[in-house]
Amino acid sequence: MALFNHLTTALFDAILAPLGHGRPWFDLVLWPVLGGITALLVIKAVSNQAGITRAKGRIQVHLLEVVLFRDDLRTVFPATAKALAYNLLYLAYNIVPMLVMIVPMTTILVQLVSHYAYAPLRVGDSVTMVVELDDAVGGVAAADVTLDLPDGVVLEAPPVRTAEGMVAWRLSAQTAGDHLLRVHAGASVEDKVLSVGGPARKVSVLRTKGWEAFLYPSEAVPASGSPIASISILNRRDAPLGPFPAGEAGILAWFFGASLLAGFLLKDRFGVTI
Repeated sequence: MALFNHLTTALFDAILAPLGHGRPWFDLVLWPVLGGITALLVIKAVSNQAGITRAKGRIQVHLLEVVLFRDDLRTVFPATAKALAYNLLYLAYNIVPMLVMIVPMTTILVQLVSHYAYAPLRVGDSVTMVVELDDAVGGVAAADVTLDLPDGVVLEAPPVRTAEGMVAWRLSAQTAGDHLLRVHAGASVEDKVLSVGGPARKVSVLRTKGWEAFLYPSEAVPASGSPIASISILNRRDAPLGPFPAGEAGILAWFFGASLLAGFLLKDRFGVTI
């Protein structure tokens, strides 16, 4: 996971935001279209196109039977059953392309989210940072976890520690910049970047060892032997994206909606049956 995140992040950091993070529209139009084209190429390469065409045709035939002979139950019931059977066959033909597409499509999506979903905190904003300890590593209790703050970030209240191995700090961002917060857990040290003020840019909200690391690749995964499982920023700000829906959910909906539209509009040009 760490190597995959490192390689894909290095690649997309080089090719995303050619107009700057303040102009996200270029990537939010280009990459869904490329995603739709990628889907078409995968479907064409790995799916049974003849089988899909045949199944769609049989579904249409049996649905037409249902409409034409709707008063004859001896015809309607078998025709409905056959339509459902061919529909299941149609779905089966699409399972392999979906499995092949999931990695490249999700990789593109999470990189767009990493670059454009979040905005830096405003100067003066309060934020909660939460550290969760890794039960699998052990040897460190919540009482052993401390935090070093840089100039420009101050502690608003004493940390809250739980018996489940979580520690939370309430912080206040006093100056603009990408501040490095340093967490000590026993002999281990892990850092977390807190972005405050300044221009639009890539903002990280989570470092984690868990599967969510694939969805939040902006910062490196904590070391495997570290007692720290994750460091998260709870008070995140969605970046304004003009006419596009903001935040993780907004980019997710836009990406898949625009990709599906692009795929539908271009399917005949690529000679693909979907």
